[in-house]
Amino acid sequence: MSPLDIAIIRNDEAWPEDLDPLAERAVLEALKQSGAKVKGAAELAIVLTNDAEQQELNQQWRGKDSSTNVLSFPQIEPFGPVVGILGDITLARETLQREADEQGTSFSDHFTHLVVHGFLHILGYDHLTDAEALQMESLETQILASLGIADPYAD
Repeated sequence: MSPLDIAIIRNDEAWPEDLDPLAERAVLEALKQSGAKVKGAAELAIVLTNDAEQQELNQQWRGKDSSTNVLSFPQIEPFGPVVGILGDITLARETLQREADEQGTSFSDHFTHLVVHGFLHILGYDHLTDAEALQMESLETQILASLGIADPYAD
């Protein structure tokens, strides 16, 4: 058993059933390539929700009255020890599907990208400045390439 327990919670039954192994692979590959080390028993929750619930969370925690593809709620210090309850990642199904359609990518590839993106936020990465965005996007691209997924930031 991995020292990292990943709980997939379905708050919306319309999500495809086959995503759990994709989510786990995405998180474990992001963990490996980020260089972060699990220092003891660790837990992460990935909540598969819908636009309505995601909009409520976005309003409550970020003051933005709209849905969004992914939200991360880290419970550890940025770039600190990976141990204990790491946090939650929430994903909005309708937004994810719409974006995948707009980008001409598969639902599962876009889902994997957003899980990687959300987990990097849990670890402490951000994209508030151009330098941070470049660092985070480069790492995402590298992680996704190792999972056989094309660069989502390529033009």
